[in-house]
Amino acid sequence: MAPAAAETWLVKVKKTISHGLKPKLMKPSSAVPVIKKSHVGVLAFEISGLMSKLLHLWQSLSDKNIIRLRNESISLEGVRKIVSNDENFLLGLACAEMVENLRLIAKSVSRISKKCEDSNLRNFDRLLDDFSNTGRDPHRWVLNLKEMETKIKKMDHYVSITTTLHREMDEILVLENGLRKSMKEQQQQHNKKVIEIQQKLIWQKQQVKYLKEKCLWSRSFDTATSLLAKSIFTILSRIKLVFGINGYPNSLPRSLSASATVYPSDQNPNSFNFVSGPLMKNPPDLDSEGFFEKNSKILKPPSTTLGAAALSLHYSNLIIVIEKMIRSPQLVGVDARDDLYSMLPNSIRASLRGRLKGVGFSASDPILAGEWKDALQKILGWLSPLAHHMIKWQSERSFEQQNLIPKTNVLLLQTLFFANQEKTEAAITELLVGLNYIWRFEREMNAKALLECANFNGFLNLQKSSN
Repeated sequence: MAPAAAETWLVKVKKTISHGLKPKLMKPSSAVPVIKKSHVGVLAFEISGLMSKLLHLWQSLSDKNIIRLRNESISLEGVRKIVSNDENFLLGLACAEMVENLRLIAKSVSRISKKCEDSNLRNFDRLLDDFSNTGRDPHRWVLNLKEMETKIKKMDHYVSITTTLHREMDEILVLENGLRKSMKEQQQQHNKKVIEIQQKLIWQKQQVKYLKEKCLWSRSFDTATSLLAKSIFTILSRIKLVFGINGYPNSLPRSLSASATVYPSDQNPNSFNFVSGPLMKNPPDLDSEGFFEKNSKILKPPSTTLGAAALSLHYSNLIIVIEKMIRSPQLVGVDARDDLYSMLPNSIRASLRGRLKGVGFSASDPILAGEWKDALQKILGWLSPLAHHMIKWQSERSFEQQNLIPKTNVLLLQTLFFANQEKTEAAITELLVGLNYIWRFEREMNAKALLECANFNGFLNLQKSSN
């Protein structure tokens, strides 16, 4: 058979097979069609962010962190000096902030839950509100310790893979931009570099496809929301247990914390032995209004605080600038002093003028300078941590950081947000008065040293000329 004839025969066979298959392919199947649940898709990144926050919140309620809260956080010298010395009030603030963080996460979960097929999940917000106020858990979403640890591992796994997916998808954009640039430079010629980038791009897309199948991207809304909902219910139960709100739910897992050691006996896993009680002696009364609403009101700063005056962040930056100047007063120039003064609000300026009135221009007493340095270090010792905590707290809640895992367990009570404005301004004024003295002292000592050096050099020159 000639080559041309053979080629024609093959084309005919191909067409025959193709036409023979078409009717079978077009024929409707008698099997019951499978309804595929919608996947979360690109919302995987938002859901991963919510899981990260739940993981962090659960960790902040660990036995170790609760002990640290009771023994360290609320006992900070700065907190006791300018925030409050009332332990129950401080613990109430800690509890309210944790509840508020959970409420904000739950608000996002509620929006996602509307895409679920399960009617119970679609009513997540109503069920959570009812559970927070009454403790009713009709679908048993509160997990025991073993179940919660399993969910924690699963969420941590999802967060890790979804983070990797985000990074690999960004790499695709980089490769595609590089490919376009290379093709343009080579005037559409497929040289070695272009082919290499194309191969990398193919492999990268396969990697992304694999990660999508393994992470939240390919999970249904029901699967993702169920995991989030059960975690939220369990974390809320843990908060109520630790702080002793509305009694102890009898479905919580074993706790070994010294603050609230509650655990089931071996004979009856549903009964609890109370060893040391909750953190708060007098938890807030929630009968008059909803649980979440009550805790949100607790976080509203009193009128006497920096938070109410919207000055907590500004004062934090001011304190940190002063701290740097006190550390190296000899490096502070006149311009830096002017910049610092421009940062001061009118109330501190007036107070500072009053303190400096009548102060002499000379600052040459080394003993007094040493005493001021010691005094400033003591003030900064308790005031500076609150300022730095304020910056950390604010940065972790900035828009750019919202989907990242928080790196600290800083609470609002450890910042300047609830600090008394009058007491804080008095401390800042004291820092400024001390800084003014040691700054002038350093300048006078430097000027004196330069003068002595100049005189000595003049003496040497005089000696040389006379010789």
